[in-house]
Amino acid sequence: MGKDVAERHPAAKKVFDDVDAALGFPLSKLCFEGPDDALKLTENTQPAILTVSAAIHAVLEEAGAARRDIVAGHSLGEYSAIVSAAGLTPAEAAKIVRLRGKFMQEAVPVGTGGMAALIGPTVEEAQAICAEAAQGEVVSVANINAPGQIVIAGTKAGIDRAIEVAKKRGVRRALPLPVSAPFHCELMKPAEQRLQPVLEEANIRDLSMSLVSNVDASPIGTAHAVRNALLRQVASPVRWVESIQKMISMGVRRFVEVGPGNVLTGLIKRIDSSVELINVSDAASIEAYLEKNKA
Repeated sequence: MGKDVAERHPAAKKVFDDVDAALGFPLSKLCFEGPDDALKLTENTQPAILTVSAAIHAVLEEAGAARRDIVAGHSLGEYSAIVSAAGLTPAEAAKIVRLRGKFMQEAVPVGTGGMAALIGPTVEEAQAICAEAAQGEVVSVANINAPGQIVIAGTKAGIDRAIEVAKKRGVRRALPLPVSAPFHCELMKPAEQRLQPVLEEANIRDLSMSLVSNVDASPIGTAHAVRNALLRQVASPVRWVESIQKMISMGVRRFVEVGPGNVLTGLIKRIDSSVELINVSDAASIEAYLEKNKA
């Protein structure tokens, strides 16, 4: 991923080069060539996605086509949003998220945690399912992605029970997710504790525009608030529906998703189908976007 963008745009290649130098190994080679098994390791996945997103944004910025009034990002994507708002350089962010991925992966022994997607229930119904399934273990809402699309996280046994409870309660679909750790739940507290000194030492700067944070679904802008939000985000639910609704209530009518894939475009469409949605994820979509948004 990102190979076509780096080959065509020097601004994107510079982002990859800067990140490679900061990490001390060729992440760009992993992004462009794989292997998939190595790329799927959380400590590689997180900086890889961030770097591709930052590289695409750098191309738009250089072309004068990155005008924005407010930013947000989903989980890891919050770091990409902070980069776009000048709170961190891509290299600085990549170093943090590589450690974030490592800490999150190591917080729970492999195979003892899990996540599942629940299709159909409200947040309250999902919380009730988690409460019934917990039986003294951690099972909680992790991602509130769209109306009727909620991800839960917790112990493997707890998630298995939650899937059965969901089916018993008539939830349309309940399926385990192929993830390497139970993100955004209390089991991530050890990762949060290890990330705290990393964030305290990081050169995070006040943002050039507001960021709607995952953890509070409200706009922030100071370096202190950003650092605090990134820390609490690790073991807290991603309140994506409320974040998008907050942006819409502030007058946002056009959302541009920057980075690999188009998952967020799909989620926002389910949250409010009346807003304009644009996805910029590769060289072809960059060219199309630049053509429509010439400086």
